[in-house]
Amino acid sequence: MDKNTVSYKLKNISSEFTILYVEDEIELQHYVSRYLNNFFKKVDIAVDGEDGLNLYKKNRYDIVITDINMPVMSGLEMLKEIKSINEEQNTLVISAYSDTKNFIDSIKLGVDGYILKPITFEQLNSELFKIVSKIKNLNENIEYKKNLEKMVLEKTNSVKKLEYEKVDNYKKILYALVKMIEDRDTYTGGHSMRVARYSKLVAERLELSEEIVDSIYQAGILHDIGKIAIPDNILLKPGGLNNLEYTLIKEHVSIGVSMISEVPMLVGLSKIIEGHHERLDGSGYPKRLKGDEILLESQIMAVADVFDAMTTSRVYNDRKSVDEALSEIKSLEDIHFRSDVVKSAVDSLKDIFIDDNITQAPTTALEKERFSYFYKDQIIQCYNSDYLEFILIQNKHKLKYKYLYLISLKNLELINTKYDWERGDKYLIDVYKNLDNLYPYPSYEIFKVFSYDFAILAKEELSINTTILHSFISIDGITFTVHTFDMEKEKIEDLNDLSSYR
Repeated sequence: MDKNTVSYKLKNISSEFTILYVEDEIELQHYVSRYLNNFFKKVDIAVDGEDGLNLYKKNRYDIVITDINMPVMSGLEMLKEIKSINEEQNTLVISAYSDTKNFIDSIKLGVDGYILKPITFEQLNSELFKIVSKIKNLNENIEYKKNLEKMVLEKTNSVKKLEYEKVDNYKKILYALVKMIEDRDTYTGGHSMRVARYSKLVAERLELSEEIVDSIYQAGILHDIGKIAIPDNILLKPGGLNNLEYTLIKEHVSIGVSMISEVPMLVGLSKIIEGHHERLDGSGYPKRLKGDEILLESQIMAVADVFDAMTTSRVYNDRKSVDEALSEIKSLEDIHFRSDVVKSAVDSLKDIFIDDNITQAPTTALEKERFSYFYKDQIIQCYNSDYLEFILIQNKHKLKYKYLYLISLKNLELINTKYDWERGDKYLIDVYKNLDNLYPYPSYEIFKVFSYDFAILAKEELSINTTILHSFISIDGITFTVHTFDMEKEKIEDLNDLSSYR
């Protein structure tokens, strides 16, 4: 065993300690317990929280390792009981990555470490080494107190360092939640890091203390953490929100403040986050604060937040240049934002580089499928006119599709009159399936637009075979027309440009 590895160091300091390991997955339980026996003096096993609590009452342990989700009594329920017996008990929690509520509950309990499944020995070694080191340092500190004041001071500093590490662990848990938001919405995750960086630059230009600058930066990273509780159908909705959806998404501020306020050492950050959507004139939210009621730190973050929103590509809004964004912010001086903050933002952000690839548009196949959820006709399962509108806006800035073909169906009401609406829907479904077979993705994109028309976007010019189209479109008196548009020559930037050709 390499003497420089964490496992070697752990083995050297762990032989006198005892472990209670609680896990209901028998195969995982055997696998991990055998490994732990290589390091520790004693390893007792329990199959659920109730069993673990009974063992703990009979035999105290240096470290309790527990899974969270178990029958009879959960790991967190067991830890609450154990903490009521011994508040200083050292604990290590194991849970699934997606179990976000338990992140927060574990913070409240003051756990010493948090491991995500699937468990790796490298991760386990690292967390156990920190906990065992902490126990040994605390034990040594007690001994040194009996002897030399100098040693007491050294070990007190060591304990403080461990406390700082504990705070750092809390932050890492919260950052893991931010990453979960980023996994749901890549724009939002990148947005948080950019807001943190911009906020720091503005705060430094205001010559605020290093401590305040750091607090603003940390708050910037966490300012949208409340979005973890916002439903996907609202958080990931491209384009504008209706009044109800906007009301719901505004709740992310209060949710984030509530989450962070649970951690005493982060209460200061929660106060900054609480005001980042407030405005000087009282037009903001959630409390409609005015003027000096809004913290300076919150004002800084508000400007950074707005600046990033304006300089990155959104679905229905063109991105602004840095100069345009700062000019708009300046126009809101003493209305939405403090004068000193605006001046500092203009000075510190005027030369900032904005990555052209930052966009709310989907960049991977998975993101595209999730994104198109909002843009599919519920009956035909074809992309709808809203999605075509979005693609046309994107295409205006970067020409991906060079041609557009509009197939307009005439007299579809004859089917609805002769048969029924269900027959008409089936006809449209069949037309779409045939078009999709003829013009498959990714070379082509097909959309149902207006009432009974289909639009095809093509990367290269294609030859429309009207005979083939006639074979599946011209049924029961239905006819069609085809219009071809060269996107480089003709200005087709939205649906209004197409409507006159129907």
